[in-house]
Amino acid sequence: MNIRQFLDAKVAAALLAAGAPEGSAGMVRPSARANFGDYQANGVMPVAKRQGINPRELATKVLTSLEVELADVVDKLEVAGPGFINIFLRPEWVAKQLEEAYTTDRAGVTPASQPQTVVVDLSAPNVAKEMHVGHLRSTVIGDAVSRTLEFLGHKVIRANHIGDWGTQFGMLIAHLEELQKENPEVMESELGDLEQFYRESKTHYDNNPDFAARARNYVVKLQGGDEWCLGMWRKLVDVTMEQNQRTYHRLNVNISQEDTMGESMYNDMLPGIVADLKEKKLAVEDDGAMVVFLDEFKGKEGDAMGVIIQKRDGGFLYTTTDIACAKYRYETLGADRVLYYIDARQAQHLQHAWTIVRKAGYVPESVPLEHHAFGVMLGKDGKPFKTRSGGTVKLSDLLDEALTRAAALIAEKNPDMTEEQRAEVANAVAIGAVKYADLSKNRTTDYVFDWDNMLSFEGNTAPYLQYAVTRIRSIFRKAGAEMTQVQGALLISEPAERALATKLVQFNEVVDNVAREGCPHLLCTYLYELAGAFMSFYEACPVNKDGVEAEVRQSRLKLCALVARELELGLGLLGIDTVEQM
Repeated sequence: MNIRQFLDAKVAAALLAAGAPEGSAGMVRPSARANFGDYQANGVMPVAKRQGINPRELATKVLTSLEVELADVVDKLEVAGPGFINIFLRPEWVAKQLEEAYTTDRAGVTPASQPQTVVVDLSAPNVAKEMHVGHLRSTVIGDAVSRTLEFLGHKVIRANHIGDWGTQFGMLIAHLEELQKENPEVMESELGDLEQFYRESKTHYDNNPDFAARARNYVVKLQGGDEWCLGMWRKLVDVTMEQNQRTYHRLNVNISQEDTMGESMYNDMLPGIVADLKEKKLAVEDDGAMVVFLDEFKGKEGDAMGVIIQKRDGGFLYTTTDIACAKYRYETLGADRVLYYIDARQAQHLQHAWTIVRKAGYVPESVPLEHHAFGVMLGKDGKPFKTRSGGTVKLSDLLDEALTRAAALIAEKNPDMTEEQRAEVANAVAIGAVKYADLSKNRTTDYVFDWDNMLSFEGNTAPYLQYAVTRIRSIFRKAGAEMTQVQGALLISEPAERALATKLVQFNEVVDNVAREGCPHLLCTYLYELAGAFMSFYEACPVNKDGVEAEVRQSRLKLCALVARELELGLGLLGIDTVEQM
């Protein structure tokens, strides 16, 4: 059950009964401090302000109604400050929710009542270039949100919008042609280093006029559908995506070849879209180009901003492609919601495209087009993360270094492990640490990449959470019990038990929040707080020690099992593995 939504509905109903206008929100939130209760309702004060009445008097009326409605749910209600209502949950009711959660593998998370088709635009690398650290956030954040939406029962369509079209393909095809003359098996050899291949292509283009002329000719042929050029282009796309797929596998993200939906997909749509926008009098010819003028955006002179959708030479722009992309996702894929994991610098570009999409009626207002922007990864110097020589850090190199560091750390901490065990644990820790360092930060902000912090077994890190899971597994090994077969009722009496149980029942609402906001850091924060509550509980409430009564021991084992299940499930939604021991 989503406890917050349940309480919010009850407070909203009590506000209505107390004379508040229809639609007044309960504004229930988890309390920041235990002495303010488990939850706090903040909806009284805005209603009182609008109606010009004393907020504490209104809060008292609402509280009186809630005492009847929530008699079996709350231990205590109190009016605090200018009109807050503090809500203290009844431990027996919390225990009942957790008993129900224990009987399923969903940790109490209820599926969405109205499942949607959600298209998630994520990752988006470029063809003939290796993935670098700049692709990490779009890939792992988009994947974590996709996993969460799927867990809630939504149909998720991952759209890997790769850069597989444009004028650069002329020079790439020309260079590939030259390499194949020297070595027909070049696709299995020299192209292993895509970055080098791209740089060589660009060098030839800049310094060899004959090569440049041939490259420009291949662009025209490619865009005209020439079969040979399309075949060469397909080779470049395939070799790039095969390499990217290896990186996706290492990162443990659910992106497959079938999810590739590159810019080229929409080529055939572009002439029709320009013609349609012209017919609808949204696009007009301006200096030989087709332009849509948007009153919603102003230029430097205060005039409506002109957005070019077709150049004078007949070429189309990224904006045209993104208009077609949104149209396709609604009309063909049947999207009820579209999430774009694209960095913050593209915000204005997307707003221009989507404004045109709405004006043209391609996607109704009822279907959200959401730019889930993110900041960039920074080095300790506060500048974009680079190699020591100032170059772009390849994602594969970053993962290699993470694995090397993690392997050394695990060997030091647990030298008795077999080589196979160390390899498994090091990989889980390395990949988990890299992903969690990113996912645990609010996606809207930049963050500093720090090897020491991310691989630490203390603080809000993947190793800390992974270790919490292994610690609980060791508790069950010592008890000779199975996590899924703990008998006996939950008995919540000690303060640490109560704090842990209350935190456990908040899992559903956190998962819902991640799906709604598209922000995995909310789940990371929750898991860190849950692990902290467990550590406090374990110190204050012995489980396997002599003298602990059998029924108390069983109750505490059940709490441990619930914590492990939520940590494993939560980390799984983030695409992070757990291990048996560390």
